[in-house]
Amino acid sequence: MKSIYKISVLIFLTTMLASCSDDDGTMELSGTGIVKIEFDNSVSGDDLILGSSYTNSQNESLTIERLNYIVSNFRLTDKDGNVFTYPKEAGYFITSEENGETEVVLMDVPAGRYTSLTFGIGVDQEKYLLGAEGQGDLLTKAESTNMMWSWQAGYKFLNFEGTFTSSTVTEATNFKIHMGSHGSSLDNYKETTLSLGSEAIVSEEMSPIIHLVANAGNILDGQNKISLSEQAVIMVSEEKSPKIAINTSGMFTVDHIHNGSGDAH
Repeated sequence: MKSIYKISVLIFLTTMLASCSDDDGTMELSGTGIVKIEFDNSVSGDDLILGSSYTNSQNESLTIERLNYIVSNFRLTDKDGNVFTYPKEAGYFITSEENGETEVVLMDVPAGRYTSLTFGIGVDQEKYLLGAEGQGDLLTKAESTNMMWSWQAGYKFLNFEGTFTSSTVTEATNFKIHMGSHGSSLDNYKETTLSLGSEAIVSEEMSPIIHLVANAGNILDGQNKISLSEQAVIMVSEEKSPKIAINTSGMFTVDHIHNGSGDAH
């Protein structure tokens, strides 16, 4: 009798779980919600801790002191291929590891089941050509977070700094990787599209948190290999800046998603 009882309970629980799963997949979503995107900065699989060191593929030992970058122009695509474009005027964010500002909050996102995320790294020409008066709070924040050279020179899309040593550079030497666009001839704005792997469910009750991993090691060690021993300061380089832009656009991966009230981390 006990065995029959256990089997009955197991069948009941299995049926209930299947039913809940079906309900979760078919429940009607309405209204709008908040989507939080957390940028978890790392270096080759380890959490990024400013002041810590790591060695790249070219046997250079880097101590990272700063990692700031601009993300912008967010778009979410749902399971049916419908695209929600976040309002452009509110869609530029500066993430800063040293300031602890690594979360982007998208407000009033239409209810849906989103399966991919697209965003830009940097500031596109359309935004910049609006002039200083058309930048809103972005200009002020960029100036206060070391993310702008000057209005004429433009925004820094990436500010990656620290010190390094190598077999040929034996004393700790400063490195600075500042990547941006410098007129239409050197436009380093890039976009990346990431499959979320599962659904980010948005509704009046559901506010997902999308955790992305940003691998800072990719900046120098991505598709293009950049040697600090050859050039420790790269700001405006027709050869290397576009390569760094490609590397930076490829440093993001989806780690996991929390679907719920938005209180989970």
